Amino acid sequence: MAGHDDPVMSRAMRAARSLAVVVAWAALSAMPAHAQSPALNADDAASAKAQQLQQETQPLNNQPVWSEVRSGRPQVTQVRGRETNVLIQQGGQTWRALRNGQVAVYGGWAIVVILVAIAAFYLWKGPLRLHSPMTGRKIRRFLPFQQLIHWTTATAFVVLAITGIILGFGKSMLLPILGHTLFSWLAQIAKPLHNFMGPVFAVCTVIIFFTFVRRNWWRAYDMVWIRKFGGMLSGHDVPSGKFNAGEKLWFWGGVLFLGVVVSASGFVLDFANFDQTRQTMQWANIIHLAAACLFMMAGLGHIYMGTIGMIGAYQAMKTGYVDETWAREHHLYWYEDVKAGRVDVEAVPSSKEPAVKPRPA
Repeated sequence: MAGHDDPVMSRAMRAARSLAVVVAWAALSAMPAHAQSPALNADDAASAKAQQLQQETQPLNNQPVWSEVRSGRPQVTQVRGRETNVLIQQGGQTWRALRNGQVAVYGGWAIVVILVAIAAFYLWKGPLRLHSPMTGRKIRRFLPFQQLIHWTTATAFVVLAITGIILGFGKSMLLPILGHTLFSWLAQIAKPLHNFMGPVFAVCTVIIFFTFVRRNWWRAYDMVWIRKFGGMLSGHDVPSGKFNAGEKLWFWGGVLFLGVVVSASGFVLDFANFDQTRQTMQWANIIHLAAACLFMMAGLGHIYMGTIGMIGAYQAMKTGYVDETWAREHHLYWYEDVKAGRVDVEAVPSSKEPAVKPRPA
């Protein structure tokens, strides 16, 4: 008889233990928040209590948790690196609003305004022409190496400008017209092209600076050129050296200052593996976009004057030579230096008169 009772008693004991576990679990679950394990410090305890009260009054509302996450305060993580212990960087939304808002909108419209102003000026005044006929005698204005570095830098600038416009303004300008598929292909081509061409432009900027800096130092007569706006409104040429004040403004303000700014900020964005913080990348992006817009605006003026804005300017950089009349009317002081032999140039003889033979400087 006892042999039959033992299995029954065993099953009853196991059932009782299981019931006790269930009751204990239910009791623990129903315990109030203040009965749980205490926090390690007063701040954690207060935060935990506030969160528990929030769950009681507003279930599923984790606002305190997300406020803590978005605070930007470092937390604990096993991942090594800068800012790896910050889940959400609170400046990201501010950067996005500024980049897609004021900088992109104002910068984009500023470029459009410059384009319209250049077109209107051309329709009003037309290109700058010579007042005297060509002589047929040519003077070397640019050496082959100077032409090479100029056109290399110009090519890099144009590629960066076009790809930069696609990346900077494409979502608002091109996406509605091209559609998502075509624009995505265009952006995928523009991004690596922009990133790889940037370092090429930076190297060209350094080379072009040392190539042309000697003739771009400021002189007293440059202020006269600025006051008279180079004679573009009056139609009367203002004497200048080999490079006029407008070209010097482009050289120092555009090539040097803006060229260095966009190159330096571009390197920060290109090489994120140097362990920059997210805030550094955000500032670099804003500076890069703003400086690039100014660079393109100034570049449009330089391109205009070097192509359709002045007769003979494009041929000067294309062939390296200018006619004596062109040199005398647009760069009188440089022409006088050439005639007096104070600069080294290479003259091409014509069938009418002997070539200019300057003495060594």
